[in-house]
Amino acid sequence: MSANDMKPKRTNHVAQMRGEYDFDYSKVERGKYYKRLLAEGSNVVVLDRDVAKAFPDSASVNKALRSVLQSKRPRRPTARSTRTRAKAARAG
Repeated sequence: MSANDMKPKRTNHVAQMRGEYDFDYSKVERGKYYKRLLAEGSNVVVLDRDVAKAFPDSASVNKALRSVLQSKRPRRPTARSTRTRAKAARAG
């Protein structure tokens, strides 16, 4: 047995393609969205299947994430009561 016998046989992939995958590459425009993506930027995040089922579209994902961000914002310190200020003044 030679090393060549171990290699998988090459087949013509184009001949194996189904009819519905017959692409007409003469109509393709290369880099159609390239400039827009450079200007706007793009982030792709892959969600787990169970999480993706909970959100029908990107707008709902953004809405949920914004609510999480708002709940995580540091709260402004509240004004100290007059009792605490008086106690601090006496201490020094």
